[in-house]
Amino acid sequence: MSNGSKGQQAADFGVAERIANERGGNLQGIQGALRLLGEGATVPFIARYRKEATHGLDEVALREISERAKYLTELAERLASIKHSI
Repeated sequence: MSNGSKGQQAADFGVAERIANERGGNLQGIQGALRLLGEGATVPFIARYRKEATHGLDEVALREISERAKYLTELAERLASIKHSI
């Protein structure tokens, strides 16, 4: 695992905590979903075959988590870019 992916993984867990707070959801389930999504698994696959990793999150919840995580990650990247340019 490269340093970039370690940093990304740490950022994903920060994102997971934020999503869990916003949704009032299970942190371990959200972390599991983000890990599987990061490994390339699709939302339908995770919803059907990886319920144990997501603590039973359904397809709708997984899609919302995926979209929110993407938004928060892109926002963090934009903020870092702006801070770097200042």
